[in-house]
Amino acid sequence: MTDVIAPAAVSLPADGFALFPDRSVVALRVRGELKDLATTIEDLDGVEAVTAGSPDGLNILRHSTAHVLAQAVQRVRPQSNLGIGPFITDGFYYDFGVDEPFTPEDVKAIKKEMERIVREGQRFVRRVVTEAEAKAELADEPFKLELIDLAGGPGSGADAAEGASVEVGAGELTIYDNVNRDGETVWKDLCRGPHVPGTRMVGNGWDLTRVAGAYWRGSEKNPQLQRIYGTAWPTKDELRAYQHRLEEAAKRDHRKLGKELDLFSFPDEIGPGLSVFHPKGGIIRYEIERYMRERLLANGYDVVNTPHITKGDLFMTSGHLQWYADGMYPPMVLDEVVDADGHVSREGQEYYLKPMNCPFHNLIFRSRGRSYRELPLRLSEFGSVYRYEKSGTLAGLTRVRGMTQDDTHIYVTADQVKGELEHSLEFVLQTLRDYGLNDFYLELSTKEEGNPKFIGDDRLWTEATQTLREVAEGSGLELVPDPGGAAFYGPKISVQARDAIGRTWQMSTIQLDFNQPERFELEYTGPDGEKHRPVMIHRALFGSIERFFAILLEHYAGAFPVWLAPVQVVGIPVAEEYAPYLDGIIAQLRAAGIRAEVDHSDDRMPKKIRTHTTQKVPLQLIAGEQDRSGETVSFRFRDGTQTNGIPVAEAVAKIVDAVRTRALVNTAEDLA
Repeated sequence: MTDVIAPAAVSLPADGFALFPDRSVVALRVRGELKDLATTIEDLDGVEAVTAGSPDGLNILRHSTAHVLAQAVQRVRPQSNLGIGPFITDGFYYDFGVDEPFTPEDVKAIKKEMERIVREGQRFVRRVVTEAEAKAELADEPFKLELIDLAGGPGSGADAAEGASVEVGAGELTIYDNVNRDGETVWKDLCRGPHVPGTRMVGNGWDLTRVAGAYWRGSEKNPQLQRIYGTAWPTKDELRAYQHRLEEAAKRDHRKLGKELDLFSFPDEIGPGLSVFHPKGGIIRYEIERYMRERLLANGYDVVNTPHITKGDLFMTSGHLQWYADGMYPPMVLDEVVDADGHVSREGQEYYLKPMNCPFHNLIFRSRGRSYRELPLRLSEFGSVYRYEKSGTLAGLTRVRGMTQDDTHIYVTADQVKGELEHSLEFVLQTLRDYGLNDFYLELSTKEEGNPKFIGDDRLWTEATQTLREVAEGSGLELVPDPGGAAFYGPKISVQARDAIGRTWQMSTIQLDFNQPERFELEYTGPDGEKHRPVMIHRALFGSIERFFAILLEHYAGAFPVWLAPVQVVGIPVAEEYAPYLDGIIAQLRAAGIRAEVDHSDDRMPKKIRTHTTQKVPLQLIAGEQDRSGETVSFRFRDGTQTNGIPVAEAVAKIVDAVRTRALVNTAEDLA
């Protein structure tokens, strides 16, 4: 949104063009709903301008650019079928059904065609259609027809696939016509909108970034489509700045660094989305978890442990089988008993790998009577969970099928809810700061009215949402709405953290849940001697250890703070005769708990320095004759700077202090 003000002289009714002639305005928000600029306004109550540079404006610009892409593809490859083309973070994509994959030459031709379409200045014109009209007009587009058909009604296919909500949603069906200067419709697409007024507004701040394969509606059972990704920004300068960030991000890609630094891998023999951590990656993960456990115990959390597998009835009680089955691994039928004649004397039961820890924690709470004096009860577990993510969505450690969650479930009385939420949010923010993340904002995810996936009493949802809003606003951090993004059982606050190059990552989530205690019949005895229902708070600080590992790896570009570095110190002798001297210093460091070693390889000193610099070891200790005779050592840092003649006792103290304070040491000044 923007501070652009509607001219007082404009008489109503009027469209958005008359109300907001500023060229930066691309759409309207009318009483909370995004509308095209061509929308006629009867009164100004609740009407706001949306600029291209705002979050909503960027999404609209990117979705409009996706339409330009789709039109260009069908000019270059007329037989292409249209899939889905949503905006995404920093860009957009569009899926196409084609006989042959797109070649680099195709992409060049598509970009040139997109430039022509932008110059043509076509208008985006919204049109409401019936289901029959939409099917008739899009008869040659099988994927669009499938979206219209899903669940048998207009707008009912919004949840059919990731990104489908840009095509269809609750309410009426609409088609957007691309109309040229002669008033002729030259192209059309099924779409909810809104769009920028015309293709000229797409400008020159866009580019196509890559081509990939993608299964229709994310299922391997469906046809594989060709997906073209792109990015779009209000100006060319913003595009160039983004491209520079992409170059930096490529250098930091955790998959690339994981291989270079020998941290983790995904063996084909195990399966997609299932990682193994190598010794160096394992020690980083150990340190991440160790410090987290220290924080939990110091803040009144109880540590629990639960199995990886359970009978299916547990997930029926929790609601996961009703609302989350697509994200779970298929069941295993076990415990069947067959007699000697081959007759089944006892039917088997379905067991599932757990996708969530919360049902297990509910059983721990319910295992005996509880008193109000025990609340808040904070049950925490580093619990391994398994989710059947679609293969096309897997992305290194950031989206996997097997993961370990720092998962906490807190049980409170009704009057403890707000205070515990405040405590949880402060705990989360301080802990993330300790890992080196300091730039945050909050996102409030709420239910979508009328969507059946959200369960429970509307009154409780309203109460929970308002409480979370008050806690978020009280933190002083920016609060961004996320309508429809809640879990099926309750609203949530998400902590969004910006990394070293400005990218945003969803980190911790804090969710209020009035439904699980009801479903599990959880109770505690209050001060009045009566039974009461607790309120449940879900709190995951990392999302998953794997994902958090990847985020930290990219945030630090592999150059971790000393406390997280797999090898913290390497001793490098100027010549072999000085190795025993360094062995003694390294022994002192090891006795102090430092991960240190001496490089006894046959390589010459310059090569040893290069090797350990490439491996991003934070501290190299170099010793020659002058150091040995003076009982000193020389520090060499990641940036190539060096500090000579440091007394051994002082050097050991500096290193120990750098670990204790969780310092990021890249230069001599960082250790001063």
